Amino acid sequence: MIPESVNISGADILSLVPQRPPMVMVDEFGGIAPDGRSWTALTVREDNVFFAGGSLAAPGIVEHIAQSAAARAGFLHMRENRPVPEGFIASVEKMKFSLNLPKAGDRLETSVEVLADIFNMSLVHAVCRNGSETVAEGNMKIYLNEEAQEK
Repeated sequence: MIPESVNISGADILSLVPQRPPMVMVDEFGGIAPDGRSWTALTVREDNVFFAGGSLAAPGIVEHIAQSAAARAGFLHMRENRPVPEGFIASVEKMKFSLNLPKAGDRLETSVEVLADIFNMSLVHAVCRNGSETVAEGNMKIYLNEEAQEK
């Protein structure tokens, strides 16, 4: 169990991420474990902008992972009474996808681990699961534009 567990969901998730509907790709933030990993979830819906051909397309999974990292950063910033920063995907590396893309009604659960923070850049490793199956796993570099929040 996550000692610092939270359950931020619904409209409250908007307090953690700068995205707004229809581009919100996280609908639950579960907290940060003692080892630093954070947890998010997304229930796949047919009205999702990345839903095509009966499943959530791979770019939607990438965006979900990026927003999972954004929710983690947003949570940490809120905890310190700082504004939630905008973030940008700087790179996607070694990302592997399952051939079984998520269908409507599937619930993705994603863990994000920060491997390194250098100035405003974070290297994260994410694992996205649909039940017991790993849907995607890989690394991202994410740039946080904190200077924009200070203006």
